[in-house]
Amino acid sequence: MAEVWGAKKSGWNPEDESPEKTAAWGREVRNPEVCMKAAGKWGREVRCMEDRNRPEAAETGGGKRCPEAEERMKAAENMGGSTVMLSGRLQMLAGMVTPGNRLVDVGCDHGYLAISLVSSGICPGAIAMDVREGPLAAAKAHIAEYGLNDYIDVRLSDGLAACRPGEADTMVCAGMGGRLMERILRDGMEKAGRMRELVLQPQSELPQFRAFLRESGFDVIDEDAVIEDGKYYFAMKAVWGGADAARGSGRTLPNDGTVSPAAVETGIRRLYDLYGRQLLQGGHPVLLQYLRQRQCYVKKLEQSLMSAGTAKAQRRLEEVHHELEDIETALGICFGRQCRGCGSDSAGCDMDDTEKGISKGLK
Repeated sequence: MAEVWGAKKSGWNPEDESPEKTAAWGREVRNPEVCMKAAGKWGREVRCMEDRNRPEAAETGGGKRCPEAEERMKAAENMGGSTVMLSGRLQMLAGMVTPGNRLVDVGCDHGYLAISLVSSGICPGAIAMDVREGPLAAAKAHIAEYGLNDYIDVRLSDGLAACRPGEADTMVCAGMGGRLMERILRDGMEKAGRMRELVLQPQSELPQFRAFLRESGFDVIDEDAVIEDGKYYFAMKAVWGGADAARGSGRTLPNDGTVSPAAVETGIRRLYDLYGRQLLQGGHPVLLQYLRQRQCYVKKLEQSLMSAGTAKAQRRLEEVHHELEDIETALGICFGRQCRGCGSDSAGCDMDDTEKGISKGLK
């Protein structure tokens, strides 16, 4: 079954911590019956992670399983196991890789992501690269342990430097700061632009990184998020859109006439950069939980700053007020059923949810 994470489900309760919700969004559930129960409740197609480890997983995921998949899986089984058990964060990344694509993992660390994707037949081969010799040595040992030396190449590389053009279809880059990831893409822009897809998971500076992707000509076509050990992880799949994507859509956005289209467009882009377009429009539960938690923290900070009474605290208070407005607008987009731009019922308005929230917030 294919995963569909973008369709909005009205009436979702962010306080609901039921197993069904966890099944739909936690990416760690392995019981097919629980997954199907979650799919029925949330109106989404949910793929059990066990399905991903079967030979036919690549076929059901929308791509073609390579002919050598069975051979690789048998080799891995002979060496101790069919697949690596991935963390929730790595499962999220693996789920965004198109079956049949050749993988390059930049900053591979222990190499488990490449091992899992290759041994399960999702990818026909992979290149695992890291700038540090220590992680590469560990990756080599793990790859040998699973009998995949013939399918996964290990290279010492700063970014994409050791990857030749055309060697890979999917680039995964995860677990590092947004600025470092931006530098890697800038230095390897010609190679990155020729990839079929980039699966990216920056640990920090997400708004700046999303803006960089947009301004560089990449379209973010999918996003996902997980919580692991109390930390939020946000991932995105980007494809090269060329100069047109870098310039933006240039479309005129509808509103009730009280807000200029340029102002709405600017507000939309800023909100997308802050929280992610796909996550906002899909009402992703992990994003909603993050927004709720952040809102609670910022409100407490607001009270503390108001009681301080200093000029410095006043300046910081203005920033806090702006963040609260952004959070409330984002929550309104995810939950709002009434048009926030013109006040009419959503069904009778041609503004999308983000435009409604931005238009309302700018008045």
